[in-house]
Amino acid sequence: MPQRTSLADADCAIAQALDVVGDWWTLLIVRDTARGVHRFDALQQELGMSRKVLTERLRLLVEAGVLSREPYQERPARYEYRLTPRGRALLPVLIALQDWGDAWVTGDGTTMATTQEASQEAARVHALVGTRVPELSLPAHTGGEHDPVAGTPYTVLYFFPGAYARQESYPPGWAEIPGARGCTFESCSYRDQLAEFTAAGATVHGVSTQRPDEQRAFAEAERLRFPLLSDAGLELTAALRLPTFRAAGVSRMKRLTLVVDRDRTVREALYPITDIEQSVQAALTAVRAAAAGGNPADGVSR
Repeated sequence: MPQRTSLADADCAIAQALDVVGDWWTLLIVRDTARGVHRFDALQQELGMSRKVLTERLRLLVEAGVLSREPYQERPARYEYRLTPRGRALLPVLIALQDWGDAWVTGDGTTMATTQEASQEAARVHALVGTRVPELSLPAHTGGEHDPVAGTPYTVLYFFPGAYARQESYPPGWAEIPGARGCTFESCSYRDQLAEFTAAGATVHGVSTQRPDEQRAFAEAERLRFPLLSDAGLELTAALRLPTFRAAGVSRMKRLTLVVDRDRTVREALYPITDIEQSVQAALTAVRAAAAGGNPADGVSR
């Protein structure tokens, strides 16, 4: 097997970056730590790699400052591996790879804010049911940092491509991107039915990759009474491997909805969304069914 040549002294920044993360196992470790998998045995089980290879890759990532090694048990000594700021800066790279794969490997290259019902992308979102949302915080349009999962029995997280206070703020060609239109209607639908969600024990959070100031202007214009959270750093997007598309040079979330319980477990995933009004009703139905002790998917059309 040929020996790998170090590219650390190359003039090209791409080559220098590949010297740290060029091994495909390395990026998968970054992917899984972003998802909340932090311990050695859990990483090995998730990735299916040998202990020797995983040990070596983790050592290299710690030395490169991508991961930190933090003790969680003294006797015997055991450690967790968590992304550093340098590691979190790799998340847009992971999302770009995922976006490229969704568009060009499993898709036909069309820029869309949605997908086909039978796509691998939709299957990946539906597979979130039963998994947990990792603990993290996101900037809110109201100021400060918010946990995406509220302390109420349920949280409805609706992810949307982008909504702006002024029509001229939308990227060129926005209306021609399948699935992109309707963000204002979706947010206003949740606004108008917020009392029903509250009565059912649910908090509503809207999430996009827009800046908080953009979200604030929109929320004030539409008099929204729930937080809009900014995932501009793509932390939640990477943690859940949510589908994205590119518009005006920015990664944007495709429209989907998750119903999450207080224990951070995803109870329902709605994607693709072809009828916005119906999707809001489906989310409310899922919350009510879960609160009644039933299956959230009963009567819910994905």
